Amino acid sequence: MNLMLINVSTRRFGRAVRLPEGDVPAPPGSGGSKSAASRRFVALSAARLADSMAADLSALDLLVVQIDGLHLGDDLVLVAAIGVDGEGNKHPLALVEGATENAATVQALLDNLVSRGLDPTVPRLFIADGAKALSKAIRRTFGSAAAIQRCQIHKARNIMERLPKQHHAATRRVLRQAWELDDADKAEKLIRNLARRLDQQWPGVAASILEGLDEILTVVRLKLPKDLRRSLACTNIAENMMGTIRRVTRNVKRWRDAGMALRWVAAGMIEANKGFRRLKAHKQLSVLRAALQARHNRMTINPVAHVRRAA
Repeated sequence: MNLMLINVSTRRFGRAVRLPEGDVPAPPGSGGSKSAASRRFVALSAARLADSMAADLSALDLLVVQIDGLHLGDDLVLVAAIGVDGEGNKHPLALVEGATENAATVQALLDNLVSRGLDPTVPRLFIADGAKALSKAIRRTFGSAAAIQRCQIHKARNIMERLPKQHHAATRRVLRQAWELDDADKAEKLIRNLARRLDQQWPGVAASILEGLDEILTVVRLKLPKDLRRSLACTNIAENMMGTIRRVTRNVKRWRDAGMALRWVAAGMIEANKGFRRLKAHKQLSVLRAALQARHNRMTINPVAHVRRAA
């Protein structure tokens, strides 16, 4: 299993487990052939997938859940969840497959989490890449007052891709200033002014800037310390895990089916888990817990005001 996870190909597996020029015999049936290594990896990775995707989550004190998608080929998307507990430790949580990153796929992921013990009544911060399907499924499962932070890096990247280069520097500067502000109202005003300036020449981009604006500034509205805010304003934790998964799976040339993809990606998630470090700002997570509870209490008492603001 370890040899496959460090990118030893099945063709070279025999050479990896014995000296190529040595006198150690390798008779037929020794398990060093390409097909034997492949069969063994399928069995091991399937067992790891079953164990990790059925693990009980009720004992984990999860404060943060990040959700991100991984595209494999043209018609296969895997959506993964990773959590951060109250001590700042990171935990791969779940993995589901789908044809697209739509609401049904995300809902299947969230249903899996709840069925394994994730309490939907506990206030948490959900961090997503900005897809509307994610927010819709999260609110359906965890309530309309669920705290959702859209990834600021994804948002900025999507805006830049739609603007000509001469507007990039000024737009990035305004967005960076807004992200760094401690006052959510001032940050929102900066972003709205940016959209207003772009509206005449680039109305579609201006609309994109304003779309989901409230969710972009969730960590600011929670009044989190700056270091913690930077750690939780984007999906970097999930992106780092995806980077490990891409490295682990780089020898795969063709994805035959979703089962194969699930086995490999689950193995990559387990490999990434070995290198996880605690969240940089883990000492400030108590601030997040208190802010989430206060927000939950406020939204529960006056849900109408929350709906108006989101609208």
